[in-house]
Amino acid sequence: MKTNDYVKFVTQQVVTYADQPKSERIKRRQEKKEAKPPLLHHWFGLLPFAFLLFYKKNRQRLARR
Repeated sequence: MKTNDYVKFVTQQVVTYADQPKSERIKRRQEKKEAKPPLLHHWFGLLPFAFLLFYKKNRQRLARR
């Protein structure tokens, strides 16, 4: 990609962002934040997250007895 094309693309993105109403930008940011995976899964992968869920489930079972 040439420099001129890149500058054109960035300019289009900035103008598109600036033309949106503020409420739309806030709504989009909130949706993006909600779509993120849990922090434990992001940092350590799926296996520790699965162990945590298993541990919580078993702890609840033992508390009922």
